[in-house]
Amino acid sequence: MTLVITSTCIDVKDGICTTACPVDCIYEGERMFYIHPTECIECGMCESICPVDAIRYADEVEESQRPFLALNEAAFHDATGAVSEPGGWSKGDKPLRDPPSLAVLAKKYIKEGVA
Repeated sequence: MTLVITSTCIDVKDGICTTACPVDCIYEGERMFYIHPTECIECGMCESICPVDAIRYADEVEESQRPFLALNEAAFHDATGAVSEPGGWSKGDKPLRDPPSLAVLAKKYIKEGVA
């Protein structure tokens, strides 16, 4: 079980969660942050500090936010489908490319007022 960032992070990118993470497993994307599924040690520091309440343990993600489980994982898959292991994020690193499904999810969640 890892932690997952959900819809309320879209286009907010406060980034305070990255300062609380002891293993630097939270990566900046173009429109939101993503938690690496194998680098995360599940300490919960990011969840406790998130100003928009976007972070949940995977098994606690609300039904309406379930698409973000796959989105967070997809952010770390390379062209072959394997999980990339970047080894930790630092401020100033180039943002990850958002998975294409984020554009669709963003329209849905922002339109419905869920984000």
